[in-house]
Amino acid sequence: MNILLTGATGFIGKPLSQKLISDEHQVFAWVRNKNKAEAVLDNRITCVEQLEEIQEQNFDVVINLAGEPIADKRWTSARKLALRNSRIGLTEKLVKYLNSLNKKPRVILSGSAIGYYGSQQPDLELDEDSDSIQGFTHTLCADWEAAAASLADESTRVCFLRTGVVLGKGGGVLGKMVLPFKLGLGGPIGSGRQIMSWIHLQDWIKAALFLIEHEDLSGTVNLVSPNPVSNREFTMALAKTVHRPAFFKVPCFFLKLAMGESAELLCEGQRVIPKRLLDVGFKFEFELIEPALNNAVTSEIGN
Repeated sequence: MNILLTGATGFIGKPLSQKLISDEHQVFAWVRNKNKAEAVLDNRITCVEQLEEIQEQNFDVVINLAGEPIADKRWTSARKLALRNSRIGLTEKLVKYLNSLNKKPRVILSGSAIGYYGSQQPDLELDEDSDSIQGFTHTLCADWEAAAASLADESTRVCFLRTGVVLGKGGGVLGKMVLPFKLGLGGPIGSGRQIMSWIHLQDWIKAALFLIEHEDLSGTVNLVSPNPVSNREFTMALAKTVHRPAFFKVPCFFLKLAMGESAELLCEGQRVIPKRLLDVGFKFEFELIEPALNNAVTSEIGN
C-alpha cells in the first residue's frame, strides 16, 4: 500500500513507520525538516516538506499523528495556540491536500487523545459514547477530530484515535520517569487516586494496523488498555520494575505552581476502556500494567 504519515519522527511515528516499511508498504512522510527526518528514519521512507511534492501520488492510507507534545510546557495563551496549530491547523492543510487529489484514500487514521473526555471521577468508566467534560483538552481534541471529519464519505473511512498514555522504550512518559525512579525518587502524585488510561506502544501499533484492515470500523476508537490503573498503582508497578522504593509523594499544589493549568494532566485523569476494539475481538499483547512496564523498561520494542 501507499501510505502517507505525519508525525513520522515522533515517539509513535518512528516505530510505526519502521513497521510499515518492514511490511513492504511504500511510506511517504510529511515532515517539517527533511534533513533531520531523513537522519532518523529508514532510508526507504520518502520525506517531503511540502505536500505539493507528492501531488501526483495516490494513497491507500493516511495516518495523521502530528502534534507538539502537550505536557512539555505551561499552557500559556501562546502555547495553547501552538498546540492547536500543530494539530488542527496541520490537519486542515492535510484535508485540503487530500481533497485536491484525483482519488481519496480508502482509510484515514487521525490523531486524537482521551483528553477529549476531560478530567473525570476515578470510578466513572468511559467508552467511546461517553459524555465529555468541557475544558482545554476536550476542545483541543474535539476540534482536532472535527478538522478531519469532513474527509469521511462513501469511499473514505475515517477513524479518530483517542490515545491514552503510551508506554514504550526510549521516550514518552517513561522517558522522563524511569531515571528518577531508578534513583529512588519516584512516588505517587497528589492523592494517587487519579486514573491513568494507558497503552503499550506495541499494542498501539498493532491496533492501528488492525483498524486499517477492518473495513467495518470507523469513527471514534479508544486506544487504551482494557485495564486502566490509578496513579498509585502505576507508581508501585514502575518502582517494582526498576527494583526501587517509591516514597516521594509529589503534592499537586507544587505541580500547579510549576506547570499551571497543564498540571491537570498529572493530577487528574479519566478511566477509559477500549470498548469498540474489544467488541470486535482485538487482542492486546499487554493488558496489565506490570508486564507492560517490564517490557517497555527492560527490552526493545519488537516489530
